Amino acid sequence: QMSKMFGTVVVGVGIAGLARIRDLMNPMPSSPSEHLKLFGFVSRRSFGDINEAKQISLEDALRNKDIHAAFISTENRSHEETIRMFLEAGKHVLVEYPMALSAKAAHDLWEMAEQKGKVLHVEHIELLTEEYKQLKKEVAGKDLVKGTLHFTGHVLDENKSGFPAFSGIARLTWLIDLFGDLTVTSATREKQKDKNYSRMTVHFQTANKKPLTWIEERGPGMRREKKINFCFTSGCLENFPEAPRSSVGLFMQDQNLFAKKLLGQVSKEELAAEKWRILRCLDLAEVIQQYCEEPEKIYS
Repeated sequence: QMSKMFGTVVVGVGIAGLARIRDLMNPMPSSPSEHLKLFGFVSRRSFGDINEAKQISLEDALRNKDIHAAFISTENRSHEETIRMFLEAGKHVLVEYPMALSAKAAHDLWEMAEQKGKVLHVEHIELLTEEYKQLKKEVAGKDLVKGTLHFTGHVLDENKSGFPAFSGIARLTWLIDLFGDLTVTSATREKQKDKNYSRMTVHFQTANKKPLTWIEERGPGMRREKKINFCFTSGCLENFPEAPRSSVGLFMQDQNLFAKKLLGQVSKEELAAEKWRILRCLDLAEVIQQYCEEPEKIYS
């Protein structure tokens, strides 16, 4: 019996796009990824071929009936428009987070995918790391008293990557996945243009009214790292639990999940929970941006 094959195209060949091309050309044996076949890639720059993968035009990618799915690895700013084009062309879509830079756009695109009966899958490799899986086990069943997640990293071009609550949505996703739904109580942002420095501080409350803080800090020469301090009734967790190295790369794990969705092997419950989480995080990112961009309140 011929197994179902899905022709795919990779759009954008930065670090993620190149990883996608590599993984599509070398699927894990006997994994759902074996049902994906790379047709080519689309880029604004001219490459010719990359490891036997052919460069094709955007028009061809949209028109070609043998291409059933697009992997979108462009800069954040263009995710929304690219998703829309491929959904309109009747293709399934995998997109790197954040799927859009506004909550409204994300809800609209999700609705469009559902109307067209297409899979819209948002990559969340931050939930697939061994470090995170161990952390989640460690936190499970404990009562939070208060917590902080502090991220530092190099400078991003905001014109391309969007407001930090969107470009850093991986951190927000962690907090929601670990502690359930959150409410923003306040958010501020400090920017030093001359130093190319930015620090966003967000205060949340859990459903049980416990405080959580997220700090997203970027500047020249800042090492990419996450620091945690989660205090529970049973004690505080200040370091990540030891985690083994995974034998399967993160993009490959994500690609397998997308292929499972295309094959109808993911339960309705899982899909619904994931949809809620993704859209909820984007809604919160927008609330955070609004708080940060409010003109300073002046009290007389």
